Amino acid sequence: MQYSTLGRTGWLVSRLGLGGAAIGNEYGDVPAAQATRVIHAAIDAGINYFDTAAQYGLGESERRFGVALSGKRQQVYLTTKAVMRGTPYDYATTMASVEASIQRLQTDYIDLIQLHEAETTTFDVAMNGCIAAFLDLKKAGKVRAIGVNSRNLRLLMPYIHTGHIDTVLTFCRYMLIDTTMQDEFFPLTREHNIGVINGSPLGMGIMTDVPAPFLRHDHDLLAEAERRKAQIAHLRQPGPHGFVEPAMRYSLTCNDIAVTLTGAAVPEQLTRNIAFCDGIGPSESERAHLHALFAGNQLFT
Repeated sequence: MQYSTLGRTGWLVSRLGLGGAAIGNEYGDVPAAQATRVIHAAIDAGINYFDTAAQYGLGESERRFGVALSGKRQQVYLTTKAVMRGTPYDYATTMASVEASIQRLQTDYIDLIQLHEAETTTFDVAMNGCIAAFLDLKKAGKVRAIGVNSRNLRLLMPYIHTGHIDTVLTFCRYMLIDTTMQDEFFPLTREHNIGVINGSPLGMGIMTDVPAPFLRHDHDLLAEAERRKAQIAHLRQPGPHGFVEPAMRYSLTCNDIAVTLTGAAVPEQLTRNIAFCDGIGPSESERAHLHALFAGNQLFT
């Protein structure tokens, strides 16, 4: 396992982190005992970064992490998000959401609390509600660091400029066929020493050749993805899902990304991705070529 420093937190985190959506039954039923095996397999492999959310399974993912991490809490960095979808991003709701997460996670504190889905609120509402609550929770020792997540990089930038944010989580913005974090975003996170967490380097299934069900009716998006994949066909490995390995290695070896998240419903899925976390990735010239192909042209709007 490879490790990196998570921005100004100074935490030494595994470059591969375990995301909790699948564990919370977001993509299909995962028996509780199986979820525990996945979490324990991650720890045994050296993964120490675990990312969940109150939203995943309406708390079920957090509950499962709480059970599986009993006696192992101090070995990991445990991160979650607030608030649940459809609830206000105000101060009181945020405080209640985080307290409920702490209870479900069976812990006394959360290492990193993140504002979930910044695109569903406004900057002013979030700063006066969620972020204000996070800052008070940090003073009280209930959380250790604060982050914001969104797929929209422009929405994340104002939060970085406040000086209150330690991390950002985004997804589908640093993958083989979408390199939009490269130009303006990485220079900003470097300037402010912000830890970057990259989700969905496989483009929500696009790079596995099995897009997520909710994408399958977006024919224009999928056609554009196939056009781009054809431009990098030389990277495809033999056999099915041939872009998985190059896509994972592309993210896992990027110096500007501290953690790349992977989901797993069974330990075997996790084992496959762990094998790619050995420090081997594309050369700088290969990265430059990929960026030149797709610079400034995001795949997902």
